[in-house]
Amino acid sequence: MTVVLWILAILAVPTLIFFGWMAWVFLKEFFSPSPDEDTTAAEAAQKLGLLPAERQNTKNAGPLPAGWEAALGRVADGDWQAAAELLRGIGRDWDRRSMAVSFLSGLAAEDDTWLLAWESAHPDDPDAAVVRAAGTVSVAGQLRGAKRAEYTTEEQFAGFHRMLRASREEIARAAALDPDDPTPYITEITVALGLGYPHSEMDKLWAEITARAPHHYEGHWRALQYWCAKWRGSEKLAMEFAEQAAAKAPLGSLLTVLPLIAHFEHDDSDDTEGDRTPEMVARVDAGLADAAAADPDHPRLPELRHLLAYYLSLQDRDEMAIEQFRLVDGHVNALPWRYRGSGERMTAYYCKIRDSSAQAVVAGADGTA
Repeated sequence: MTVVLWILAILAVPTLIFFGWMAWVFLKEFFSPSPDEDTTAAEAAQKLGLLPAERQNTKNAGPLPAGWEAALGRVADGDWQAAAELLRGIGRDWDRRSMAVSFLSGLAAEDDTWLLAWESAHPDDPDAAVVRAAGTVSVAGQLRGAKRAEYTTEEQFAGFHRMLRASREEIARAAALDPDDPTPYITEITVALGLGYPHSEMDKLWAEITARAPHHYEGHWRALQYWCAKWRGSEKLAMEFAEQAAAKAPLGSLLTVLPLIAHFEHDDSDDTEGDRTPEMVARVDAGLADAAAADPDHPRLPELRHLLAYYLSLQDRDEMAIEQFRLVDGHVNALPWRYRGSGERMTAYYCKIRDSSAQAVVAGADGTA
């Protein structure tokens, strides 16, 4: 009997070894970290050389053109000649001019002492006049505040409308001093939003802009806001405007961004199905071609890249998304991020979407996808 037991024990050893090995494999697979646990999204972004949240600039969509930061700093310190030199150096580059005017008007809305000195030294300077016009509109915005209508007082609305009406005189003066400049008319689109211009009036204003700069980025961006449902139009009108403008624009104008913005402005769904349709994939592809053909120094190019990165990520085209994220990383004040709030909230949303694509790319490279 003892011999039989020994024989059975010897025969059982391979079976025990096999089942022991199977148990080890099971436990290893069960308890070993998943790819998500092994490399977190933030770690994946860091591995790809992307910047952490604390190093994101929340003021701009991308780096400012060379020399602008120093010039704007001098203006903020009260040097009106720096503003004059900046606009004089830009000349008839209307896209850069309207962007610079936007920055200068923001400074003037905070403290216009330097602008008053400029106007005193050169009373009929068209550059000073266009900054004054845009600055008046900026003051109107400050009087209203940034909260939704239901949280805005009658007093705030009254000041807002009063200042917008006053701005029309300043806009007309700036347009008369430099008849070729589309910037005063582009500034007036904000007045059209606030005072509720009828569509016929907006059409006339738009004709003035396109006669001077048919493919102006900011002009189209502001006009699209007018045609959105939240202002004076509808989803249908906004998309029609966006699609027509994009179809007419030359490659490199960046106006392929318009259908993406129109979609984003009217997308209230909580899922990504509407962002992954063949139509949306085609819009993103058109945007990629547009960005590739654009002047690398176009001051508005980062704004298109931010939206491309966002939709590429939602479409699980993660490697392509990371290519776009790399080109804007370090700056987050752009759609879609800024619609989630300012400062840390904006940055957090940017990093959430960016890092999810980074994690997918790293997992794919490691063979764990």
